Formats: sequence, structure tokens, C-alpha cells
Amino acid sequence: MSASTAAVRVDDAFDRIATVDRPEVWITLRDRADVLAEVSRVDPALPLAGLLFAVKDNIDVAGLPTTAAARSYTYEPASDATAVARLRAAGAVVVGKTNLDQFATGLVGTRSPFGAVRNAWDPIRISGGSSSGSATAVALGIVDFALGTDTAGSGRVPAALGNLVGVKPTKGLVPNTGVVPACRSQDCVTVFARSLGLARTAAELMTGPDGIDPLAREDRAHAALPTVPRIAVPLPSQLEGLADGWSAAFAAAVDRFRALGHEVVEVDIAPLLDAAALLYDGAFVAERHAAVGAHIEAHRDLVGEDLDPSVATIVLGGARPTASELFADMARLDALGAAGRAVLDGTTALLTPTTTWHPTLAEVAADPIGANSRMGRYTNFANLLDMASLAVPAGFVDGLPFGVMLTGPAFTDRRLAALASAFLAPTVDLLVVGAHLRDQPLNGQLVAAGGSFVREARTASDYRLYALDTVPPKPGLVRAGPVASGGGGPATGPATGSIAGEVWRLPAAGFATFVAALPAPMAIGTVTLEDGSDVTGFLVEPRAVVGAEDITHHGGWRAYREQG
Repeated sequence: MSASTAAVRVDDAFDRIATVDRPEVWITLRDRADVLAEVSRVDPALPLAGLLFAVKDNIDVAGLPTTAAARSYTYEPASDATAVARLRAAGAVVVGKTNLDQFATGLVGTRSPFGAVRNAWDPIRISGGSSSGSATAVALGIVDFALGTDTAGSGRVPAALGNLVGVKPTKGLVPNTGVVPACRSQDCVTVFARSLGLARTAAELMTGPDGIDPLAREDRAHAALPTVPRIAVPLPSQLEGLADGWSAAFAAAVDRFRALGHEVVEVDIAPLLDAAALLYDGAFVAERHAAVGAHIEAHRDLVGEDLDPSVATIVLGGARPTASELFADMARLDALGAAGRAVLDGTTALLTPTTTWHPTLAEVAADPIGANSRMGRYTNFANLLDMASLAVPAGFVDGLPFGVMLTGPAFTDRRLAALASAFLAPTVDLLVVGAHLRDQPLNGQLVAAGGSFVREARTASDYRLYALDTVPPKPGLVRAGPVASGGGGPATGPATGSIAGEVWRLPAAGFATFVAALPAPMAIGTVTLEDGSDVTGFLVEPRAVVGAEDITHHGGWRAYREQG
């Protein structure tokens, strides 16, 4: 990315921050001028040159305070966390530090004195946690990718609820140096992105021991996928209790894997579900007390103000288990792990829904512990049993994202990515400039087709936009050209310009269905963007703009509608 293009990207990000008005996403936001200055110094040849990322505020960024969502815990790190340093060395630039369930304890994104993080798709619902701000910053299109952490599912649940990819690497592949521990032996640094390719690139760039974190490990990647991968899925009884419509959505995802030529087998995942329960209901919660219990003990007077009551209850409860109970639970976990590996023996990966439901903020407030516990049914066991996991989008149910998750043994990260790549492909990027923009009346058609917002964009400078006489109102985009005989086409002249739009990404099947229903005189063609690249986009037949109002000078449909 060139310096000028990167600078435009920075301005777009900060303009987007102002537009979405989601202050609860951020704990600390850098000044626009500082980000622009850093972008200008990036070598454009670097793999992540000029890309913007957000960092969960339990991960150190030099020059910015680390709070773990507790003002009383705040400290000023002297250096970047290893994960952050490696991404910056690759050319990525930090925009700010994001909100989280305090001390990374929760899967809802509401347990923070900095505010509950509202979902990017429906603000009355939760974003998921604990990496709530990071996931939402990506889902809102503010940053290109973001860092989270994952102990019980915090890097996967928010991905599912935000229509994102969430990469939870094998434990130890990414060093935890500079990360506030939640459960030191179980924590992983994770990545959120709108594309699998970017998410995996960031994860690979962070991978490898740093000589500081004693739990960091060298990669021992498994061989390539077998010719016919075997995908394990839970028994039907182990999929009960999903939100309305989610069972059908999961069945559709299973069918998609079958259509790829994969073998699908039902397995009894009871040992994995039993292991998941140990993370909070057993003695392993003592590790959370070891991490931040002393701080909460010393500031009990702040519980209910700076310290979240649910988090304090969980962490302080970690002081109760005895060493004997911990060792008993460790033995039980060993047995469950062996049983789980036997169940999955001969399969390439386990496919599950990422989570079980998408509650409203009010539902979580009414039952903060119970609502949270439902979120981690399929995620809690992965780190306890030393497994890699990858959350990917799998469509929409009632206008809200639905996601699935691939989980496999340690060091199968790249195999999971290969499975996910086949599952997600192919897609089509589509430029929309009118009634299909976000918050416009036909945007639901894109969502129903499985579309997800990618970025804002502008056309090259030789396009014209016309207001068509349609219901609902919509514009027609044409590229300037010669006047047709008899006046049947747009005129050539000085009133051309760059038109604002949005790029949306649709699965190929959804795109085909969408285009098949497109009414005349609308058309799909190739549109050149202001950076010189081409993208599939909305156009209109030239005959349709004869006599139509030329609104090119407004620069876009939203500006025209706001003016009118």
C-alpha cells in the first residue's frame, strides 16, 4: 500500500469512528495525526504495509496505557507485546486499544466500566466477549484486523456474532509476552478479520518463540489435508438449545462441507463438553485468582464501580479450591482429553456452531452469569485440551450473523485454514452506490444473500450518477461516454466525478441469486475505482437516465438524499 493510499485509509478509519458513534468500542484511541505520521514512515514493501489494527486492552502497546478494562489496574508498558511488535514490524499500524470484559473474564462483552459493547449488526444485542471492542472495530469497518485473546472462546464468540473470521492458534504458537494473564496456562493471542487470508497472515507473522515467554512453542505443522477430509459433527442431541433458526443454519453448513466432497460423521462429543465445564465449574478457576485476584482483593471497595461484580465474583471464587481439588480436576481433564481424542480419531476436524445464541443486552443484564455460561458450550474445551480452533462466518439468520467453528488437535492450524478456505470460497466483491448501502432500504437484500460489508470506496472520476424514478428511490451509475444518436444516452461533459459507494462481499451462490432477481434497468458490470482497480458493481442501462436528474455533483447517493 502506498503512503498516500494508507493516509486515505487512516482518514477513512477516523471518519468512520465518528460516523458509527460507538465510543464504548475504545478505551484509548490514538490521535489521527500520530497514526498518519506512523503510516507515512511504513515501508510499502512490508507484508502488512499501511493496514490498520486495533489491540485488546489487555495486550501492551508502548505509549498507550494497559487497563484490562479496570482503571485501578492501569499501567504504562515500556514496550509492545511481542505480538504487537511483530505486526508493527510487518507494517501494520495501531489505531487504539479496545474495550473488553474486564480481565478477559466473560464471553458477553458487557462486563466493563467503560460500557457494554453493542453488536455491529444490531445495537440492542451483545457483541460477544471478552474481545468485544476488537471484534466490533473490525465488524464496523474501522480497522482491517484486530487482536484479541482467547481462554474460553473470547477470540471466537465475538467473531461469530460479528460475521468475522476468528483465529485461535494452538497454545504457545504466539508468545503471550506483554499480555495481562487471565489463565496463564490457557491464554492465546487471537486475530479478527473480515477475510480468512488476512487473519491467517497476521497469525503467521506473530508465530514463533520470542525467548521470553516460557510457554511459547515452535510450530509442528501437520501434513496437508487428506484427499477426502473427514469432518466430525456432534450428535443431534448435543445441538439442542440453539437459537431459533441456528440448527437449520448449521445443517446448511454441514451440507456445504458435504458438497465439497468431504465425509461427514456424527460423533459423541460428551468428553469435550464435560471438559469445557471444568474451566469455570472446577478448580481451574484458581488460575484466574492467581492472575488478578490480589488486585481485586486489595480494591474490594471498588466492586460495583471500577471493578465488575460478575468478574469479581468469579475471580475471588478462585481462591476457594484446594490444591488437592486442582490435582483431582487435572486428572479428570487428562481422562476426558484421552476420551475426546479417541472420539475424534480418524477425523480431520470437528465442526460445531461457534456459540449457542445471540442474546440482547437486556437478557444478559437480567442473568449475567447464566447468559454468559450458554455462550461457551463449544469453545471452553479447546485450550484446556490443547486444540487449535478457527471461527468462520456461515451466513445469516433473521438478519444476524451465524458462525461455525473448526477445531482440531494442536498444530493443525493450517489444516483448519485450508478447510475454512474451501468452505468460504468463492466470493464476489460488489460495489453498491445507492439503495443497497448500509442503512438504506434495500440493504437487507445484500444481507439476505450472505453479504458482509468490506469497505467504503469511490469510483474513478469519470462517472455520473442520476436519480431514477423508481420505488424505492435509487440512483443509476453510468460511465461517461459519447451521446448516442437521437439523444439516447448520457452526455460527455465536465460534470463527471468520483462517486461514493461501499464494497460488499457475497458468496458466489448468494451473488447469483441476488443478480437473478435484479430488476431492469439495473445492471451488473465492471466499475473502476479511484485507485485504478476494477470491481463488480451496480450500473444502469444508459436509456434509463434519459431525462433523469443528474446528481453527480453531490458525490454520492447519501449526500444527495441528505440534501434533499
